[in-house]
Amino acid sequence: MAQVNPYLNFNGECEAAFNFYKSVFGGEFNRMSRYKDMPPSEHMPMNEADSEKVMHVSLPLSKETVLMGSDVGGEWAKYNVVGNNIQLSVNAESEEDARRIFSGLGAGGQVKMPLEKTFWGAFFGMLTDKFGVNWMVNYDYEQK
Repeated sequence: MAQVNPYLNFNGECEAAFNFYKSVFGGEFNRMSRYKDMPPSEHMPMNEADSEKVMHVSLPLSKETVLMGSDVGGEWAKYNVVGNNIQLSVNAESEEDARRIFSGLGAGGQVKMPLEKTFWGAFFGMLTDKFGVNWMVNYDYEQK
């Protein structure tokens, strides 16, 4: 069975927001990585101002739920508007499961980032379904 978690996007205040959420819910971050940690890419050039922004953070809230988030920078920042800055992140059980879910949710929708293997060790893609809901589909090759 797939797991669904909320994913929040911010315009530079992700670290402050997640430190606040951590103070409310307790616990520790599973991961906090920054854009400067990404390998360089000619397809996604990064300006210096975005390098310290949060690329991904995850805060377990319970055994079943993880609150996740990132800062949006560069080309994507113009699309991040309060009200549409939340996505649902689906963690699939296999690469095949991720393909099935991505294909199903994408029917009649718009793919934002096709499913592909990533540098962080996952099979990942993003889309907006035909109802305007933003989704991220992920399969971690090294399951914990």
